Amino acid sequence: MAAARQAMNKNTSINASERVTQSHPLTKSDKQVKSKKRVADHGEVFTAEREVNAMLDLVQQETERIESRFLEPACGNGNFLVEVLRRKLGVVDGRYSKSQTEWERYAVLAVSSIYGVDILEDNAQECRTRLYKIFDDRYNSLFDSKCKVDCLKSVDFILHSNILWGDALDFTNPVTKQPIVFSEWSAVNGSLLKRRDYVFRFLVEQSHQFSLFNDEGEAAAIDEPIKDYPLIHFLKLREDDTTQL
Repeated sequence: MAAARQAMNKNTSINASERVTQSHPLTKSDKQVKSKKRVADHGEVFTAEREVNAMLDLVQQETERIESRFLEPACGNGNFLVEVLRRKLGVVDGRYSKSQTEWERYAVLAVSSIYGVDILEDNAQECRTRLYKIFDDRYNSLFDSKCKVDCLKSVDFILHSNILWGDALDFTNPVTKQPIVFSEWSAVNGSLLKRRDYVFRFLVEQSHQFSLFNDEGEAAAIDEPIKDYPLIHFLKLREDDTTQL
């Protein structure tokens, strides 16, 4: 096991490894139903891998653009988002794998571009776990003992900000009824990220996936930011948790 992963497992202050190990096992891509009860109660049927790839192939250029943002408003356990991240990391590998720093920078940016909401809490948790594992496996396969704990922490933090338990129809958490809040992450001056938090108010298109922010990086169909954070290094995102302008 790589040194960074071992250090991550020992670091209980952020509970990242705890989140991963306590989540549900990965669901096979061809398993479309978890239980008849969930289908009856929530209409839950996951999209099969073949259909996922066929649909994403229709927007292939966007799925392979590292900074292109995707929101899945009924993400389930992540079948669409997992494939989007795989494709984005494939692009990062092809361009930047010879430089660990460059790979980390763009791989973190790729993770930050992916958003999901699901009405079932366990699905949101499982989606985060699957996305984290894809990043972790790819990172360790490329850099092994040179992997940085700070990079894994940043990815974990982003996923817990971007993959949320919520109802995309009324834009709130099903239990607390607090509004869904998304963070926009924008690269600035190489290694710095700008974070802004927005309350998500309404869907902008009647489609399964859509861009959360427009091509100019401006928020689309959501209000002005409710929080505006100072610039921070992409490997230090944990330190951005409570600080705001």
